[in-house]
Amino acid sequence: MSRHYLRARTGEDRTSLYDEITKKIIAELEAGRVPWVQPWGTAASQASLAMPKSAATGRHYSGINVLILWGAATERAFTGQSWLTFRQALSVGGHVRKGERGTTVVYAHRFVPADEKRRATETGDEAQAISFLKRFTVFNTDQCDDLPSEIAATAPPPPPGLIEPKVEYLIKATGIDFRIGGNRAFYMPAEDYVQVPPPQAYFEPINWYRTALHELAHASGHVSRLNRDLSGGYGTKKYAFEELIAEISSAFGCASLGIGPTVRHADYIGSWLEVLREDNRAIVRAASQASKVADYLLGFLPEKFVDMTTETAEQETA
Repeated sequence: MSRHYLRARTGEDRTSLYDEITKKIIAELEAGRVPWVQPWGTAASQASLAMPKSAATGRHYSGINVLILWGAATERAFTGQSWLTFRQALSVGGHVRKGERGTTVVYAHRFVPADEKRRATETGDEAQAISFLKRFTVFNTDQCDDLPSEIAATAPPPPPGLIEPKVEYLIKATGIDFRIGGNRAFYMPAEDYVQVPPPQAYFEPINWYRTALHELAHASGHVSRLNRDLSGGYGTKKYAFEELIAEISSAFGCASLGIGPTVRHADYIGSWLEVLREDNRAIVRAASQASKVADYLLGFLPEKFVDMTTETAEQETA
């Protein structure tokens, strides 16, 4: 098989998958539903508040796969956030029920074909890697029978009294200049500090912690941390994309800590739609960046506070 054919076929598969994912996210946003919040915002949702994980390995999914699996759990009224491949269900002594329809998640990576390695050796050039997407199917534990009780069980949410200390510990542990005062929340890139109004300014106290996680997400992009492009001014596509990263990251962080995610900037939905319609890879890149942000921030917590192991799945950033 020629390298040209491989590249062409791989490109077609990638484009098709990007289009498929992006169209679904756009449809949700156009209907007024925000995919990284909606799982816990409707009566139809029965799934527990948590990040999706592999029931076989205990590792959490990341990036766009989180949104895919949250959406599937809500759409199909699953009660848990644990998933297995067909073979994994068999390997732990259970099985997927006959007739059950799985959910497609993705793995993105790069490899160098053997003929490309030979060409590079012969010419002295650098070998060119080929990006590829691999789809694979997972099933919710609700779709399986005879699973061991420890795998089939849904973990209870953390007690509310344990949530606030975690976020307060995280704020201090990051070392980010975090100021309390004023009447609006923001991150100032030029001076590298976060400012959030005092907790009593919020109708629901938990909203203060949600807001803190959102603004810390922006601060993670500073050149001394994850070094994202924060140069976009208000109203630009760069600005909208950064807000998309912060919103999704905040949702990932909230779900990991037992806080029901909410949308901090619902008025940005129009600008998000514009970004997604123009670039079918934008939502995948944003979700990938959001996972990096959440992992970075949650990494400041002791292991007893949060499980940071993530399933090796979607890794696309390009």
